[in-house]
Order: sequence, then C-alpha cells, then structure tokens
Amino acid sequence: MTLLTEETAAKLRRFQFSAKVIVEGFLVGLHKSPYHGFSVEFSDHREYNSGDPIKNIDWKIVAKTDRYYVKRFEEETNLRCYILLDHSRSMFYGSGESTKIDYASRLAAALAWLMIGQKDAAGLITFNTEITNLLPPRAYKGYLPQIFRVLAELEPKDSTQLLENLHKAAETIRKRSLIIVISDLLDEPESIIDGLKHFRSRRHEVLVFHITDLQEDNFKFKHETEFVDSETGEKLTVNPWQIRNQYLEAYNSHVKSLKSGCHQYQIEYNPVSTATPIDDLLLKYLLMRKKG
Repeated sequence: MTLLTEETAAKLRRFQFSAKVIVEGFLVGLHKSPYHGFSVEFSDHREYNSGDPIKNIDWKIVAKTDRYYVKRFEEETNLRCYILLDHSRSMFYGSGESTKIDYASRLAAALAWLMIGQKDAAGLITFNTEITNLLPPRAYKGYLPQIFRVLAELEPKDSTQLLENLHKAAETIRKRSLIIVISDLLDEPESIIDGLKHFRSRRHEVLVFHITDLQEDNFKFKHETEFVDSETGEKLTVNPWQIRNQYLEAYNSHVKSLKSGCHQYQIEYNPVSTATPIDDLLLKYLLMRKKG
C-alpha cells in the first residue's frame, strides 16, 4: 500500500493547515500563540562555515572525525498535532477496493506530511485494546519515514477501548495541541463523546474523522448474508432487505448522536466514506477549513 502518492503530495503543497484556536509555541506566522520566547529542537548537522557560532559546533563529532560540524536546529512551532488512529479489527473491513484502515492510514500520512511540510510538529498515537504506538510530535521531514513505517505495519486487534484510550491519551498530552482522531467510532456515542471532551477540557482543538464503508452507510447487500462481528466473532445470518430499515434507523441515530455531541463540545466532526477518493476528501476539506 502506498501511503502518499506524488500526485497527492503535489496537490497538498498548495495548502496550509492552520489552527483555529490558540496553541502553545513560538509565533512563526501561521498560528496565534499566548506565549513569547524562543525554543528550538535539534534537526541535523552540517559542515562548519566561517562565521558560524562556535557554541553550535558538535565537539563529539570533531573528536571522532577531526572535522568540524555544527548542529542545526528547528524552531519549535506553534502547532503540535497528535494524530490518533484506531486500528481495531473493525477498521480492517472493506466492501470495496479499500479497507477502512487503508483509507485512514493514507489520511493520517497525508496530514502528517502536510503538518511537517509547513514546519509544524506532527506525532502519532495508535490504539486498539490499548495504546500501541506513541510517537511524540516532531517538526522535521526526517521524522516522516518513522511515522509512515508505523502506519504501514498496523495489525488488527479484536476490539477497541475507545473511551479508555482517549482518556489515556488526554492525560499524556500536556501542552495544548491539535488532536485529530481517526476511527470508525464503533462504540456507544456517550462513551466516545466523554473521551473526546477530556481533550477539550484541557483546551486542545479536536477534529474527528469518522471513517465508514459504503455498505455501512447504505446496507445494500443483495443476498442472504452471514454477518460476523469483527470484534466479538458473533455470527448472524439474515436476509438484509428484511432488516435494512431497522439497521439504517439505528445507524443514523448513532451518527446523529455523535454529531450532536461533538457540536455541543465544539469538536469538529467529519463523516468520511472510503468510497470518496482520498485526494477529493483532502482538497475539499482543506478548502473548507481555509474558508472557515
């Protein structure tokens, strides 16, 4: 699976992803910051040039190679972004060309690439029954392969503990940040909203991408079908047309509750079908956010 194509990257270069709330960090122009000051993090080395500050020389490298190199630093940016990605077993379902986890991973990769490309810091938290990876936000391009490698190697687990993992992540993230949650949100809406509002109570900005499959949205199975709960293994054989109305009523109620709960706590809710080409989704979303 290719996480980010050259074509997608070329389209994204026209956009910037700015925060809509005040975030912590050094003011560099894209975002508002409540703080003043300057902080930096190590990026890489380059050869010493006449006039470079002596304090930036890496004397350990001098001792090893007898050549002079200086440390290069990147400004610690205003925006720290944590991408939280669900990889429970239900996320590995797909009725079309793409599973939900494939789609979600490409979305996560594109957002991380976009953030780091504009010199903001992006990190990744993955979870199912527990938090499985925690990559803190970094703002240099050399960090992207590490994020992409984690995304490419995700494996399913039987279930997800959304509420518990959202609370754990909220307790872990201390500095005000942009939180992007990518999940199929297959849990009780009240529990999901309870977990999401924990981030809001800590004054983070929260975006949710609710990933769904076309069959989940429409339930247009044509023949008698055995449905298997991907997280519990429970099986049920039915004629889909006999339960379609009942299913859609429950499904739409679930979505309505999620949307209403997010709106109540000023959380951005974005329903996303895997039937939508990823480029179309990203361009439409970034244009909408730019106008908003």
